[in-house]
Amino acid sequence: MSALFTLALFALYPARVFAKFGQQICSANPFLDPKHDPCNALEYIANNTLTATTVGMYLAVGFCHIFSSFKWGAKWMSSMTIGIFTYVIGFIFRFVLHNHPDSKGAYIVEYLFIVLSPCAFIAAEYVLLGRLALDLNAAQHLRISPRRVTPFFVASDVTTFLIQQRVKAAGGSISISSNDVKTNKLGSNIFLAGLALQLLSFALFTCMYIRFLYLVHRHSPEVWTRDRNSRLWYSDWRVLACAFLVSCAGILVRSVFRVIELSQGFKGPLATSEGAFYGLDTLPLFVAVSAYVPFWPGRFIGRQDVSPAPHASHSDDSEKVST
Repeated sequence: MSALFTLALFALYPARVFAKFGQQICSANPFLDPKHDPCNALEYIANNTLTATTVGMYLAVGFCHIFSSFKWGAKWMSSMTIGIFTYVIGFIFRFVLHNHPDSKGAYIVEYLFIVLSPCAFIAAEYVLLGRLALDLNAAQHLRISPRRVTPFFVASDVTTFLIQQRVKAAGGSISISSNDVKTNKLGSNIFLAGLALQLLSFALFTCMYIRFLYLVHRHSPEVWTRDRNSRLWYSDWRVLACAFLVSCAGILVRSVFRVIELSQGFKGPLATSEGAFYGLDTLPLFVAVSAYVPFWPGRFIGRQDVSPAPHASHSDDSEKVST
């Protein structure tokens, strides 16, 4: 996934070029009336206190992920860790926007990193499901082979990522600085399509995961209760399963918000509300990534102190699962 963020960096150059077109007359004092300043893409002055708090919280989670990956393994979750730090980069540029609210370049960089970094969070979720199914020897309960879950959904993620970053670089930034209604609408619609496809893909993934848990509980009780003899309740793999669900829920809330936000346009009420941004984007994503701080997957997957659960061996179970 790190290669995807490299693509985002390459997108910055054309974005800056496009931003030079359609120059508008900016307010003499950008802090006087930011809501009606034609050059202020946010239509408000970014709050430095909220920005600093967010940066601190995400950095804390990111370093916890790094510590956990070295202590308990599961370095295959590194895409989420990398995504946390690139997400923070976006917020650092909000400090720039606080002092220079009319800076289109700062806004484009901020928007790219904040909107696209969660693609790395989603990729980690895809990897986790495949690893969990293999560790439980419960591959038969997935519609897709555990080894194909990640490539299948990441391919979808890459497609939506490319749509978003290219359109944001071209059409999206034009819509910020251009007075052309058709250009504005085209950029918004294509970018919206990318976000909607990402939402659909992750919603299907979440449904597949919920179905997986249901089938394991119903048809593989020996797998479901694999850790029943553990002395510590938080060493049970089902605790990780719950954290996984919480993380997916956070990403879904954020994805729904982004789709609704963009359906209203880059200048819509949600896109220009700092409260909505923090409450429906930053907070749900924080829940999604922080869920793994106390329940790091490496503590549950690949453990040496538990015996692998046997494969389902009853033919009647196989018939039930296939229905």
